[in-house]
Amino acid sequence: MSAFGRKNGPGGMKPGARPQFGVARPMQGGSGKSPNDAPPPGGEQFPPLPGEDDAAALDGGGKPNKNDAMTRLTDRANQVHSGEADIGGFEASVHKIKEQVLPRLLERVDPEAAATLSKEELSEEFRPIIMEVLAELKVTLNRREQFALEKVLIDELLGFGPLEELLNDPDISDIMVNGPDQTYIEKSGKLVIAPIRFRDEQHLFQIAQRIVNQVGRRVDQTTPLADARLKDGSRVNVIVPPLSLRGTAISIRKFSEKPITLDMLKDFGSMSDKMCTALKIAGACRMNVVISGGTGSGKTTMLNALSKMIDPGERVLTIEDAAELRLQQPHWLPLETRPPNLEGQGAITIGDLVKNALRMRPDRIILGEIRGAECFDLLAAMNTGHDGSMCTLHANSARECLGRMENMILMGDIKIPKEAISRQIAESVDLIVQVKRLRDGSRRTTGITEVIGMEGDVIVTQELFKFEYLDETEDGKILGEFRSSGLRPYTLEKARQFGFDQAYLEACL
Repeated sequence: MSAFGRKNGPGGMKPGARPQFGVARPMQGGSGKSPNDAPPPGGEQFPPLPGEDDAAALDGGGKPNKNDAMTRLTDRANQVHSGEADIGGFEASVHKIKEQVLPRLLERVDPEAAATLSKEELSEEFRPIIMEVLAELKVTLNRREQFALEKVLIDELLGFGPLEELLNDPDISDIMVNGPDQTYIEKSGKLVIAPIRFRDEQHLFQIAQRIVNQVGRRVDQTTPLADARLKDGSRVNVIVPPLSLRGTAISIRKFSEKPITLDMLKDFGSMSDKMCTALKIAGACRMNVVISGGTGSGKTTMLNALSKMIDPGERVLTIEDAAELRLQQPHWLPLETRPPNLEGQGAITIGDLVKNALRMRPDRIILGEIRGAECFDLLAAMNTGHDGSMCTLHANSARECLGRMENMILMGDIKIPKEAISRQIAESVDLIVQVKRLRDGSRRTTGITEVIGMEGDVIVTQELFKFEYLDETEDGKILGEFRSSGLRPYTLEKARQFGFDQAYLEACL
């Protein structure tokens, strides 16, 4: 008899009849298992549901299954983070010797004369002096330690101290200093702690001052915020106490020494082949493009890549708070804003530079980022013979990007109705390129949207391309697909004027 009172086998069921619910399966015997083998929880016929038992959260090797959502949440809740770098013995010993050598070295060196020498020349001059100081201190070093000590001392005198090692690493894209004892870096889209440490808060503050002084700016308690840039174009933000409670904080956004092109972004997996072709045509056909995305999503990189498609004969003006764009054109003039002086006067804003740029005979005006009422001045430029102008702004979607542009204009002192602002945006902007940094660290172009025009008081848009999330691999890499909407682009007429209409249509369909 079965558990439900029915006989098993042919006698308990009519020929040709389907098995009824609850008919038990035959017992598995004689499979070579020993009698001592424990059956699985619930027996072989009723295995536990996922998440029903602790055994369900284990893989074949008895280890926690990382794909189980509850296991991952438990691991996250039980994690313990130290938040401090683990500096190895060699680095720690060199650092300790540097602290002893540096004061004696400064007594024997003229800092002003040293500043006129290159790092290689300074290294040659320092070597005998360092050996002399080490002899006084009765410290013996091998060849490797001597080279490391020389490098650390020269970085301290001419460079940015412990930051020099991170700045010279091409794999690092971001450096975030959170006080003298904690520094994080971004590698391959992931944040990890860096094995460096500053001597104290005064040491870190001096390096921050050295960075901002290079571009004629200052940072102290009266002006505790500063934007600056390094010689290679990397963007720097500095905030000091009393605003920063853990000491001086430095954020450095590094840029690749090799110019990034749209083809390189395609090879990185940031976009599909058709999206790459469409963006090339948009750049070449003088379409007005707004690049939208979050912090660190790759907006500036996309803008630099799009600039490669600008005709070399066009005059391009770029306007930024801290110059970081590196256009790949011969006729390019970068402009930069100026903060107010100690009396609060003399500030030059982005809006002032946009108005002045209109008198400089530009073919295109490119804004590094719009944050306020200068958005209206850019739209006016797009509408008055400066086709092909571009800008970036922070937004999470194309629709939100349009809303932010309306809000930024309304925040200014311009007294015009909202409907007129919306119409101005609809008539000026051609394409919105949405970029995003996904949680696995990859940066993708998640959408390309056309701005068609107005319908009533609403701006009408049309999505040409979209990135759709599909799945995730075991190591956390996101899998997705770039899909074309198959719609005829509204901006096809602009492409026709430059002879790219057929290629543009084939890319979008």
